[in-house]
Amino acid sequence: MAVAADLDHATDSQWDWVAEHTRKYLASGGTEGHERNGVHTLVLATTGRKSGEARRTCLIYGTSGEDFVVVASKGGSDQHPSWFTNLVADPSVGVQVGPRRFTARARIATPEERPALWTQMAGIFPLYNEYKEKTEREIPIVLLTPQD
Repeated sequence: MAVAADLDHATDSQWDWVAEHTRKYLASGGTEGHERNGVHTLVLATTGRKSGEARRTCLIYGTSGEDFVVVASKGGSDQHPSWFTNLVADPSVGVQVGPRRFTARARIATPEERPALWTQMAGIFPLYNEYKEKTEREIPIVLLTPQD
């Protein structure tokens, strides 16, 4: 079960540029890295479904009411990103948005929610539409609901 405190000791993404962005974001207390290339990012900590260890990554986000919205695109890969499969196994996650840290509960958007959320997120990051065309899988949209 990942919680906000896991953000400090979690293992970084395997992608060097993501790991560097994440470390800079956290080291600055969220003042650097929250906005990157014109989009807003958050740091997500999940529990590894096999290892049981905390893992972290940075993701582009949007909002829907009190929820934060992220897209499990993996650049249009035919496989889900590890952070997504981890939160499916254990939906308790740690999140940092700017300076704000909290524990959240993750859930996949319902079929009814999905069209509007996809439009919103593709408006924030248009490459999501290209990623969608590269894969046969339906790219999941995840809502993160703060618990504290």
